[in-house]
Amino acid sequence: MSEFKATITLAFSGASGAPYGLRLLEVLIAQGYQVYVLISSAARVVLDVESNVKLSANEEKASAQLSERFLATPSQLKVFGKENWFSPVASGSAAPKKMVVCPCSAGTVSAIAIGASDNLLERAADVVIKEKGQLILVPRETPFSEIHLANMLTLARMGVTIMPAAPGFYHNPQCIDDLVDFMVARILDHLGIEHQLMQRWGYGEQ
Repeated sequence: MSEFKATITLAFSGASGAPYGLRLLEVLIAQGYQVYVLISSAARVVLDVESNVKLSANEEKASAQLSERFLATPSQLKVFGKENWFSPVASGSAAPKKMVVCPCSAGTVSAIAIGASDNLLERAADVVIKEKGQLILVPRETPFSEIHLANMLTLARMGVTIMPAAPGFYHNPQCIDDLVDFMVARILDHLGIEHQLMQRWGYGEQ
């Protein structure tokens, strides 16, 4: 029996919004989930620029860096390179049934929508779709062009959850972290994971 509650694939693409993905990773690790992490080349740049996280291009070193940052237990967090076709996420026989791409670039949305599978991130998403698993995309782009909207509609019709990084304000955020937690909370809700990241609508003081 696994020591982890479940395994979830979390992918970072090159869109702005690295704090969303990092916070989601932090919560998943703290709650006892095993996380397979996929990071595009562009995402490494964004992580550095937006969160001052300088990840090694080496899988093992990157896994160690993130494990240390989020206090992950041994084997709880594994980073897989973009061309590691022998990783579990590359095959329907071993891939997790739940995957989140956060943040998700418009280019990644497009590649997933047409089934490009040119790198491990795209292949992993393709596997989740074909295996009838749960795929959540968190696009961070504005405005959306007709191309972007058409691609998202294509995926939504396949059962993919499209959750733009558009935090609400009804919880009276006091800082940027509160806005990040709003989005992470909504992602966790859709994954069926309990949390206390924010006060829900209708439960505050009137």
